Amino acid sequence: MPEKDSVIIYSGGLDSTTLLYEEQARIALAVTFDYGSNHARREIACARHHCEALAIEHLVIELAFMGRYFNSSLLSGADAIPSGNYDEANMKSTVVPFRNGIMLSVACGLAESRGLKRVLIANHGGDHAIYPDCRPGFVAAMDGAMQAGTYDGVRLVAPYTDISKADIVRRGAVLGIDYGKTYSCYRGGERHCGTCGTCTERRDAFRLAGIPDPTQYES
Repeated sequence: MPEKDSVIIYSGGLDSTTLLYEEQARIALAVTFDYGSNHARREIACARHHCEALAIEHLVIELAFMGRYFNSSLLSGADAIPSGNYDEANMKSTVVPFRNGIMLSVACGLAESRGLKRVLIANHGGDHAIYPDCRPGFVAAMDGAMQAGTYDGVRLVAPYTDISKADIVRRGAVLGIDYGKTYSCYRGGERHCGTCGTCTERRDAFRLAGIPDPTQYES
């Protein structure tokens, strides 16, 4: 059996759920961060479901200061989320400044505290144009900072950095993941709205992957 040597930053969304299942044999701890986003409640419920199914320890850590002090439509209610395509012009308002850097710093501290060697994150190639803290340069720099700042040289592992969301869906389909129990919508309703950028990206990923989409959309 592989050594359980990893912490995963786990939102309960499609991408990180796929990584949870792919790396389950090595994951000792899954961490979900509640930073006050519109969709936090729905994502946390999905994260709990999958961690319980895989018997992986799950922590929810509040980062309430981000919701209070950071500027992002993702923190400003459903009406602030733009509709339309998943691209820079449309989605830039949803950027939560340095979100991944903050979450990775906490996860790195948890890893060293528990004697774990790796922190996993599920950023993907489609994020690059929109989110600076999902790009290859950021991943490499953060990996270096984590190694330099820990006694045990904790590493950052981001295996989806150069692949698409459709590629991730294909990988998850092979694993038999129930994507109906994942959540992506930035508006945070009981069902995916179907019109915001993340819903559009989710629809496109299933279509391009040639996999039936189990998501319930409002429209």
